[in-house]
Amino acid sequence: MAWVTQNIEMISHTHFRKGRSQRHRRYLTLSIVACLFFTVAYGYSAPAPIRVLLITGGCCHDYAKQKDILKKGIEERANIVIDQVHTDDTSTKPPLAILGNPDYAKGYDLVIHDECAADISEPAKVEGVLKPHRDGIPAVNLHCAMHCYRIGKPEDPVTPGTPHGYWFEYLGLQSSGHGPQEPIAIHFTDSKGAIANGLSDWTTIKEEHYNNIHVFEGAHEIARGTQAVKNRDGSVKTNDYVAAWSNLYGPKKTRVFSTTIGHNNATVEDTRYLDLVTRGVLWATGHLTEDGTPAKGYGPGGK
Repeated sequence: MAWVTQNIEMISHTHFRKGRSQRHRRYLTLSIVACLFFTVAYGYSAPAPIRVLLITGGCCHDYAKQKDILKKGIEERANIVIDQVHTDDTSTKPPLAILGNPDYAKGYDLVIHDECAADISEPAKVEGVLKPHRDGIPAVNLHCAMHCYRIGKPEDPVTPGTPHGYWFEYLGLQSSGHGPQEPIAIHFTDSKGAIANGLSDWTTIKEEHYNNIHVFEGAHEIARGTQAVKNRDGSVKTNDYVAAWSNLYGPKKTRVFSTTIGHNNATVEDTRYLDLVTRGVLWATGHLTEDGTPAKGYGPGGK
């Protein structure tokens, strides 16, 4: 506040000429202080937080705990507020509240898809889930979101523009399954890009490694994962797949970030995982600088 005092003194010497009444000088001083105070308060107030909708529920994962791990971890890392849409249903067709409501993301800056809904395959429902993203609302997709909303056989090659390709084209990558849980060595192949800049390679605990049937032209690889898996005959096979990437989706080039990592709670709460996901959110919403740090006002606590 020292510069405020200096400005008051400067203005006082300029305008408080000899002969002015003490009352007038006091009034002018208070006016100057009030104006400078509101200027400082307005100029340094933190911007509104990024509003995120987190969708969880469905088969095969501990979403009841992971939804809270994600909310806490991401909100601690950036000026983000997360609302949750969750169901405890553990089937492959969970009754998610977003289904049948193409305006489910209205008022949000980004949607995190962390649901596991492999057998929700009605084209109208899938298009309803995709509509906000076609309209320009960014997204982040985690783990089993890659195996959601599958129309047709997931291993069949995609014909662009057909219902079979709706979800895969949005993701930018087609995956159909995974092998046994074994550690995955994560290597950032785009270490100079904003999302991965400064992040270190690491090896996960035993995790599911999703295959790559097809990587679409608009997708941009950020990290790969390699996983050694023993075959029945004792030989070892190394699975080498894209594990994190970005995509520009639809006519509005909506920003979409995805990672296939994140099956187990210990991985989801890993600081390295949460750092990566948070950067994905910031990048997708346009609040990540080239050096990988949050834009001004979007760091922890609005810094």
